[in-house]
Amino acid sequence: MSYRAEYIWIDGTQPTARLRSKTKVLADGAEPGTWGFDGSSTNQAPGSNSDCVLEPVFVCPDPIRGGDNVLVMCEVMLPDGTPHDTNTRAKLRPIAEQFADQEPWFGIEQEYTFFKQGRPLGFPEGGGFPAPQGFYYCGVGADEVHGREAVEKHLDNCLKAGLSLSGINAEVMPGQWEFQVGPLGPLEVADQLWVARWLLYRTSEEFGISATLDPKPVKGDWNGAGAHTNFSTNAMRDNYDAIITACEALGKRADEHVANYGADIEHRLTGLHETAPWTEYNYGVSDRGASVRIPWQVEMDKKGYIEDRRPNANCDPYVVTRLITETCCGALATS
Repeated sequence: MSYRAEYIWIDGTQPTARLRSKTKVLADGAEPGTWGFDGSSTNQAPGSNSDCVLEPVFVCPDPIRGGDNVLVMCEVMLPDGTPHDTNTRAKLRPIAEQFADQEPWFGIEQEYTFFKQGRPLGFPEGGGFPAPQGFYYCGVGADEVHGREAVEKHLDNCLKAGLSLSGINAEVMPGQWEFQVGPLGPLEVADQLWVARWLLYRTSEEFGISATLDPKPVKGDWNGAGAHTNFSTNAMRDNYDAIITACEALGKRADEHVANYGADIEHRLTGLHETAPWTEYNYGVSDRGASVRIPWQVEMDKKGYIEDRRPNANCDPYVVTRLITETCCGALATS
């Protein structure tokens, strides 16, 4: 007997990398090992030296094919065994190890928008716009919610894969949804978010629609799409002073973070639609117009977590978790 392993990796497309995957048939009992691919077709190598290597780092059940079949998230390596320049996971690994004693936890809220025939799902087929925002967020009813069947199927697939999804909800714009991954450590949450994104695209195929992580899918008076990132350490989960230390530390490296939180971030972080301007940094209790929100319950309990509201929907979670871990854990280690 044999089974199928779907190898998944992140390509070299700029400014926003894309997911790629291909199938390997393995003998029963064989483990998914290293494999190769044509990097000249994924913006990762020239044709004259095109071989790149896939190194498995996270394996889970394949809910699409079922049975003993698996999904295999990989790092991209060079033939000499060193990480490829596009391998952002390799840059996260030493930071996650360095600050493991602080037990950093992440919960990432992945927003996305369904499109069909060039328009967001729920927008009029003949052109124009639907009713203004106001009733779509966590809405119910066919006039307010679009794509629920695909969303539910995606959630089922993620849970069957063993991913740590903690919820879903309809978002502020028609055809816009969100799923949440975590809480998990930095490597784990990023691995699972990439696999959940792959499952989102793959599940959407079955419904004849596409999912986009465009941070501003519709210009004008419509909400953008983010990847709000909730973060805590053992110190933050124990006392409020650590919460403030983390918020202040993020402010000191605000420009660096924003520059690495996803392409076209200036189109989304305008100061409108529940965002702070990308050129400014602030934090506040229960403030969804702040760069970083301290939830009201955290302020009451004097311990807990913070929400960095700046990352785009199209961000690389390996990069975001690396920057937040390095910035906040570094500051807490010396406070």
